Amino acid sequence: MPVVGAVLALAACGGGGGEQPAPTPVTQRATIDPEKGAAPTPVVPATWPLTGVAGEPVERAALGVKIENTAVARPQTGLEQADVVWETIVEFDVSRLVAVFHSQVPAEVGPIRSVRPMDPLILAPTHGLLAYSGGQPGILALVQESGLQSISHDAGAAGMYRTRDRAAPHNVYGTPEVFWGQADASHQASPAEQFTFARSADRAAAAQVGTPATTLDFRLSPASNPRWTWDAASGTWQRAEGDTPAMARSGSRLSAVNVVSITAGHPNSPFGAQGGAPVPTYELVGSGDGVVATGGKTVAVRWQKDAQDAPLRVFLADGRPADLAPGNTWVELVPAGSGSLTVS
Repeated sequence: MPVVGAVLALAACGGGGGEQPAPTPVTQRATIDPEKGAAPTPVVPATWPLTGVAGEPVERAALGVKIENTAVARPQTGLEQADVVWETIVEFDVSRLVAVFHSQVPAEVGPIRSVRPMDPLILAPTHGLLAYSGGQPGILALVQESGLQSISHDAGAAGMYRTRDRAAPHNVYGTPEVFWGQADASHQASPAEQFTFARSADRAAAAQVGTPATTLDFRLSPASNPRWTWDAASGTWQRAEGDTPAMARSGSRLSAVNVVSITAGHPNSPFGAQGGAPVPTYELVGSGDGVVATGGKTVAVRWQKDAQDAPLRVFLADGRPADLAPGNTWVELVPAGSGSLTVS
């Protein structure tokens, strides 16, 4: 018999003369150590929408207040408690401020001045309140068309009054709590987030990818030279008007966790001021260049605003949001072609 045949014969005969039993199926389930179970869903703390600061946000509208910024108006009242302050250039190269309050309620704010055509562009995304002393009919119409609720001293709004320690027109002050009390049914809700915020200062865009800086020297107009200096001890940029430290009437130094520079067109509007001087505005619907300063660093950004009622957002060169650090923000609106920012 060939060898192969012998092997096959042996294989057929070996095995004890019976079929092998079928394997028993395993039905017991594996046990999982509880300590190695699925990770719990992280709890994300609530934050105030205009600052990104963790807390228990109160449901109320954003309150924008038009604040004077001439030498005779300083020191102003309440600015140190604003969530966001926008600095603009109006007629005669003068700087005026739009202070936005939400997370804090100052006892008093002022001096309050008249509305300007850029104010609805700035505040419309908040769908909140705008308090001011008065304004031209055409500009008042812009406020009404923006969806903001108007609170005007000239119209007899409660909560505004003239003080005796300053001369008119630099003496109109107001009580924010009274302003909020006048909010109608369409202006009760808190604003949506305007800028985007990192969860902590070290995760902010400028802190992550920015270049170290100590001074932000703005030339907004021949009459306006705000300057910001980094103060590591407080973790804020401290404001000065030229070489003079900027103070609140409370004695607090005006400061900001974030300073955002926005370069935008600054054309004349159809409205005129005293003597026929043109009243300028800003071209804020569109996009342009900017700089974000946070944590002693700066980073170049692109800003974008898709419509009047859309928030102005800032982005890094790769398209990612340029997240700010939690805290208050000052926005410097730099007139394109005439204004400048020098970082050192």
